[in-house]
Amino acid sequence: MAYLNRIADDILKSNLEAFGAILIVGPKGCGKTSTARQCAASIIEFQDEDNREEYLSVANTQPSRLLVGKNPRLFDEWQDAPKIWGAIRKSVDDRQETGLYILTGSTSQTVESAHTGTLRISTMQMYPMSLFESQESNGTVSLTSLFNAPESFDSCKSNLNIDDIIFAICRGGWPSTVHIHSSDAKLKIAKDLFAQTYRTDISHIDGIKRNPAWTETILRSYARNICTLSDAKTIYKDVQATTALSENTFFDYTAALEKLFIIDDVEAWCPAIRSKTAIRATKKKNLVDPSVAVAAMGLRPDYFNTDFKTLGFLFESLCIRDLKIYSSKRGGKVSYYHDRYGLEADAVLHLDDGRYALIEIKLGANEIDRGAAHLNEIESLIQKHNENENQVPLRLPDLKIVLTGTEYGYRRDDGVFVIPIACLRD
Repeated sequence: MAYLNRIADDILKSNLEAFGAILIVGPKGCGKTSTARQCAASIIEFQDEDNREEYLSVANTQPSRLLVGKNPRLFDEWQDAPKIWGAIRKSVDDRQETGLYILTGSTSQTVESAHTGTLRISTMQMYPMSLFESQESNGTVSLTSLFNAPESFDSCKSNLNIDDIIFAICRGGWPSTVHIHSSDAKLKIAKDLFAQTYRTDISHIDGIKRNPAWTETILRSYARNICTLSDAKTIYKDVQATTALSENTFFDYTAALEKLFIIDDVEAWCPAIRSKTAIRATKKKNLVDPSVAVAAMGLRPDYFNTDFKTLGFLFESLCIRDLKIYSSKRGGKVSYYHDRYGLEADAVLHLDDGRYALIEIKLGANEIDRGAAHLNEIESLIQKHNENENQVPLRLPDLKIVLTGTEYGYRRDDGVFVIPIACLRD
């Protein structure tokens, strides 16, 4: 099967130039091993049944022997042989070279180690595929170019209709779906990942036996509240209605789901443009891919023909996923803004050089004006804040964007960019 290029490819290559070893983390099935293979010169696969026992025996007695080979040397499912971590750390110290090793593995197990690997083993996170990586976004609008030269943007046109977007949400960005021909078969991948998460992975993450039914209930509640400001206590009360879960156990389960990179909440952006009590600071509930929420709710694409409200929240989750991926080369961080006056920005995208974009996410064209008005009002609040000489000035937004599921993109007279998500790329 042909490998589809990932944005993580360039990040991995860059990181290998800076560090002796790279640990790639992310949810199961997001393509960590396939991406690592593109850079690896030699590979040790600890789950290769033909060689597994021999590899594990060497790893437990003299792990440094397994380091002998062409670099970068990839250790897949490295957590099955935890002593390899210390051997790699020491090798990086001794050789004082970069680009020596890559580690990948299932996120369903935590390995205790006496050595953290700080400044020797750098961690990079991967997500499922974005629409551009799965070749569904035509990529006519570069997020980087928008930041660097916004005046160069003219217009764009999406190739995806609303049914295409609905299917992309339900299928998810899982690489294994790309080479499957049947639409029904594509939808089974997210359903299986969801089932494996609550049946198996939740207990394998740290060896603590957890109740699959309770885990499933938590994920269903998360799915129903995706991209909302429901707090943890609200989720817990929802779960408690049908389970005997204690509050401490609930938080233990959600922490485990975060370690599995399934729960992926969005932090709040709290600039000093309102009083602290006015700005909502709770995390926005989110999952790593909207397809997990669809699977948790037991839905199919045709369901959304009559439920555009739920679809809107799932579309927001899709856009947040893609924004994280497209901005990852520049250390992008995605947060949100919401205050008790109803003013909001669904996403605030900060780059590592201080530039940022205020973003509203609207599935249909009828919400574009309202979204643009919110962005302009936040910009106005920042301007007023900066006029007060007693305040520390805040940077004005470099971009104001309404991301949509519509066909056409353009720049409004108020400076807001309207961009279909199926036109965007890194």
